[in-house]
Amino acid sequence: MSDQNASSDAKSPNRRVSRRQRRAEALRARALSPARIILSVLVGFPLMTASVALGVYLRTSPYEPAEAVLHLIARAGCDAAESVGMAPAYRGWPGYHARNDVDGDGVACEPQRQAEQVAAQPQDTSPAQAPEPRQRTVGGAKFVRP
Repeated sequence: MSDQNASSDAKSPNRRVSRRQRRAEALRARALSPARIILSVLVGFPLMTASVALGVYLRTSPYEPAEAVLHLIARAGCDAAESVGMAPAYRGWPGYHARNDVDGDGVACEPQRQAEQVAAQPQDTSPAQAPEPRQRTVGGAKFVRP
């Protein structure tokens, strides 16, 4: 009997090691699974890139961090600028972007000017006519083979 107890005691450490090895291998397989790696690349990398870009923008912007974020949001368009309270914005102020300055007078997202421009446009009530197709000419192509 003592031989059996000795042999069972000898097997016991081997079983613990093998269980530990199995658990370690299972953990390693989960950590290095292709799905987890792809998910971390698809989500983690763009998120990290965006956060680094925002940090660099906030550090290099001439405005205070809160104003810099609003200035960045205003770049999306006049609707976004109005929603964060940055419209109208004058040249050199936070919230001014040349792309939002329709008439180029130095004031972006002017609500009264936009209303005037819409009202000043002639309303065409006649049915729309299709434009005539242009006549093709020899040598009129943008790219010509040599």
